[in-house]
Amino acid sequence: MLSPSARPDDPAVVLRSSPRPHAGAAPIVLKVVIAGGFGAGKTTAVGAVSEITPLSTEEYLTEASADVDSLEGVEAKQTTTVAFDFGRLSLPDAPLPLELFLFGMPGQDRFVDLWYDLSRGAVGAVVLVDTRRLESSFVPVSFFEDIGLPFVVAINQFDGAHRYQPEQVRTALELSPSVPVVTCDARDSNQVVGVLLTLVDHASTSRLDRTPATDLQEA
Repeated sequence: MLSPSARPDDPAVVLRSSPRPHAGAAPIVLKVVIAGGFGAGKTTAVGAVSEITPLSTEEYLTEASADVDSLEGVEAKQTTTVAFDFGRLSLPDAPLPLELFLFGMPGQDRFVDLWYDLSRGAVGAVVLVDTRRLESSFVPVSFFEDIGLPFVVAINQFDGAHRYQPEQVRTALELSPSVPVVTCDARDSNQVVGVLLTLVDHASTSRLDRTPATDLQEA
């Protein structure tokens, strides 16, 4: 993985300025973070598309976490990410060949210091949303707005959950009109790939007015 110091100030510049590749050209390597509230499907999404066995740091939930990790709406959940998930996805047939390094972030906002670390050098973020627990999406959305990292919102359509239209979720989360909002099933690899391509396209055209993610200070 490229270190942040080896990347341009805005990784999306790579996409905007790259010539069309010739046959056999090396892929553009991009870092993507996948965020969202507790139980939103981040580990599932990474696992659905990773071409390698994903690195996972899940641990079983215990009674000690009952007061801080509410299971309301996700009562069947038994584990939680305590550091990050990592996967890799190659897209040689994209308009520009891509190799995406995927970092799934822990959902609880008590890990915000780690969010800063994981966001360094990223081209953008996917915020997975569980409409059954929409309130858990506000903190990650605000985080990426504050650090100026392009992001898309992906509504994870859980079985049995009410189906809301993207514009309804946009309104509820008070999102800028420029932020793409899409739906997906985090278990479906094709749908997750579609979300990632939406993010890359969005990041490639975004003009950031705030501090680039590569310049984040230690929290």
